[in-house]
Amino acid sequence: MAIPFIKDIDFEYGKVEQVSPLIRRVIANNPGPFTFVGTGVYIIGHGEVAVIDPGPNDAEHFEALKTALKGETVKYVLVTHGHSDHSPLAKPLAEWAGCKVYARDCGKPTAKGELGSEDDRDFSPDEIVADGDVFSGPGWTLEVIETPGHTCSHICFDLKEENACLTGDHIMGWSTTIVAPPDGNMAAYFKSLDKIEDRNFDILWPTHGSPVRERAFVKTFIQAYRQHRQDRENGIIEHMKRGETSIPVMVENMYIGLEPRLIPAACLSLLGHMMKLIDEGCVSCDAESPTIRSAFELVEARV
Repeated sequence: MAIPFIKDIDFEYGKVEQVSPLIRRVIANNPGPFTFVGTGVYIIGHGEVAVIDPGPNDAEHFEALKTALKGETVKYVLVTHGHSDHSPLAKPLAEWAGCKVYARDCGKPTAKGELGSEDDRDFSPDEIVADGDVFSGPGWTLEVIETPGHTCSHICFDLKEENACLTGDHIMGWSTTIVAPPDGNMAAYFKSLDKIEDRNFDILWPTHGSPVRERAFVKTFIQAYRQHRQDRENGIIEHMKRGETSIPVMVENMYIGLEPRLIPAACLSLLGHMMKLIDEGCVSCDAESPTIRSAFELVEARV
């Protein structure tokens, strides 16, 4: 099942756009292979608002947000996870607005330089949130949904009045999501996809790219997202049956024509799959703590 990606998006950097009755969006000028056109910052409500994923600490972007928020009270700065394209501006924005930063926690650092979008190692929330916590303002209500997978501390937000989910990097319309150990966990990611599907949202608003609209299509999209991961896992097993034991070799053979900048991310995603298969007893490893340089073997009795 091919993922029906949505890559069309009409926007202008730094311009605030009313994308739904309760949601406005400002896109930062930080395009790249991991961020698509840039970080989409969501402003929820009017008068008293919440800001989700303020993005990079860039002076021009910060001024654009200040302009968009002029005359309003920022009650909460909310962060889906601590990556450098999501969280660096959170503390400066909260200090400017006179409020606090809320997130799950700061996660586990991935090796520096492994990914194009590195961890925001200086990030920590003022207040730690948990599944089911609620933030509200005039005419809007946001519920925290814990969705570990992309990172161990990733969260999404359920905007009750619009049956909409602000998905961060958990589900993106334009691309698949990287699940990179040690912060990322593939088994948790599968469970979190199920969790979002079960809520029957009418629309998904990812931090990067266009929304996924209409309940039936949202369900189809999530199912295709999950099936892509299952197909990748099945492909790993098939390549291992051919005698391949190295993640870099498998990436070379499975990701034909992959942009060189994305190869480290692909290796880490395959490591995520390997660690899931090890936990399930399907694969063994020559190291107690597997890395992309480890050797892996099938446990034939379980495959």
